[in-house]
Parts: sequence; C-alpha cells; structure tokens
Amino acid sequence: MKTLYQVLRSPLITEKGTLISEPGSPKVVFKVDRRANKQEIKEAVESLFNVHVERVNTLNFEGKKRRLGRRTGQRSDWKKAIVTLREGESIEFFEGVR
Repeated sequence: MKTLYQVLRSPLITEKGTLISEPGSPKVVFKVDRRANKQEIKEAVESLFNVHVERVNTLNFEGKKRRLGRRTGQRSDWKKAIVTLREGESIEFFEGVR
C-alpha cells in the first residue's frame, strides 16, 4: 500500500494548469505516481487537504527522448491527475503571496 505522499507527488503549477484551476474553478492539477489509480488519488486528496472530490481524470505521458552529444537518454514517464472538487471548495497553494 502506498502512502498518501507517494501517491501525490506535487501540484503542477504550469501555465495550462493555472488556466484550468482559475479562481472560482473547482479543479486542481497534480503530478501523481504512475501506478496510482483514481480511487487512491481521490482518497489522498480528500485526506490531505480536507476537501470533497467529485471526479478524477488522469493522463499518462511518455518521457521525451533527449540527446547530449553522442549519448541518448529518456526522461521518466509520468502521470497527471485533474481533480474536480465539490462546488465552493478549493485548495490554495500560494496563500498570501504578493
């Protein structure tokens, strides 16, 4: 069994992620463990942030192939979760930042 902190890796603070989770919108974007399923993600968000989750959408991404000189490598595969919260609830990551 994975712990809550192994399921949720980090919030995704990107331009696209902030557009999805604009103020007033009940959606939050997280980078999650590749093996985590939707039920585990839902339980982790509800217990860590004390909110109610209505829906979880997940997307799998393949790592990009990268090259440095002759050597080639590949970034790790990863998974993104878009979590829809109950209406009126939100998660603030940057409280009081000016």
